[in-house]
Amino acid sequence: MSQSRTSRRVVLKSAVGLAGGLAIEQGLPAQTAASAKQTLPTVQLGSHRITRLVIGSNPFNGFCYALPSLSAHMKEWCTPERIAQLIRHCQQNGINTWQFSYYESSLAALKLLQGQGGEPVQWILLTGGAIRNDPSKLAAVAKLKPLAIVHHGGVTDEHFHAGTMEKVRDYLKAIRDTGVMVGLSTHLPAVVEFVEERNWDLDFYMTCFYQFSRTTEEVRKMVGEMPLGYVFLEGDPARMCRVIRQTRKTCLAFKILAAGRLADPADNREKAFRFAFDNIKPQDAVIVGMYPRFKDEISENAQTVRRILSS
Repeated sequence: MSQSRTSRRVVLKSAVGLAGGLAIEQGLPAQTAASAKQTLPTVQLGSHRITRLVIGSNPFNGFCYALPSLSAHMKEWCTPERIAQLIRHCQQNGINTWQFSYYESSLAALKLLQGQGGEPVQWILLTGGAIRNDPSKLAAVAKLKPLAIVHHGGVTDEHFHAGTMEKVRDYLKAIRDTGVMVGLSTHLPAVVEFVEERNWDLDFYMTCFYQFSRTTEEVRKMVGEMPLGYVFLEGDPARMCRVIRQTRKTCLAFKILAAGRLADPADNREKAFRFAFDNIKPQDAVIVGMYPRFKDEISENAQTVRRILSS
């Protein structure tokens, strides 16, 4: 055996207390029995119990809501094998549910996880990707046994602005026909109010803390000119939380960290999580995307939620 190979083995063995050799090589977070924790506090979603912190998938799909180069950076690193390992790490840290869109990398990761045995993976599907406007694939997706299928928020908002919400309702009916729970995602509080007034047949909402779907005219009226990039207004979370509290339906709030803008430093992250849990209903949960390439965001966020909900 060469000296270089011997040294490599010594380094890997010395790291066993932190992670397996594969994790060290790939730069993935530690996944050992020592890091395992009890499940985070849960809420009821249909016949299932989901943790009040759900892991999202935008970083896995390369959606960083900032620079194209960073999006490419995320997408390149998030292979199906890494995604599967990260979801197992979530389970070890007490997060029992994963929400993702219909993209090949996540579907491949799901297949890997389901083939491994061990703790089952609870998952919620958002109708992005190839089924964004195509309900014909819903029956096949339902056979994979998601907890629920959710109409895509960007599409919802497009139809709301166009006055064609009947198309959204038709899609929700197609989800219901599969026998899976029905969710509706949106970035606009007005959409929740619209649907509530008409008592649509759905089980829960996914509600964004920031209104990405304002029209150009609305943004210009509010700020006087068009910013370069996505608009994150500090008052948006309170506006969405108002309608979250008004509906009796469970809401899964997302982008509570403003697509990572509030993730650091730690006191900003703590403040954002506390605001979310203080202003949504006790029956609600949050969805947070995580990109633990440089630090263990999974255990960091799980610890923050555990601390807040136990205080």
